[in-house]
Amino acid sequence: MLEISPRKVVHVIYLAREADVGSAELHAFIDALNDDEKAQLTAVAWVGRGAFEPEDFDEAVATALAEATTPTADYLMGMPHLAENLEAGLDALGIDVAGEEEDFL
Repeated sequence: MLEISPRKVVHVIYLAREADVGSAELHAFIDALNDDEKAQLTAVAWVGRGAFEPEDFDEAVATALAEATTPTADYLMGMPHLAENLEAGLDALGIDVAGEEEDFL
């Protein structure tokens, strides 16, 4: 079950799309999340890129917590297509990304 606020995930999507302009802010935003939120964010990205199925989300979170060997911001920012993976992950988990983006903007 998704415990990180979809609004926070959408914020990361927005900053990731800003590339160079938002990279320092994105790094700081992810660093400010607590460990559970970081694991949830990573799991959403993994679901979005197909590494885990939506029904295996809890397993993805547990894996993210157990295997966190580099700072989450560094790991996620090094992921190709981070914004798209997060968006696809939210969608796969049944979260209305468009509605969340409208509320964010």
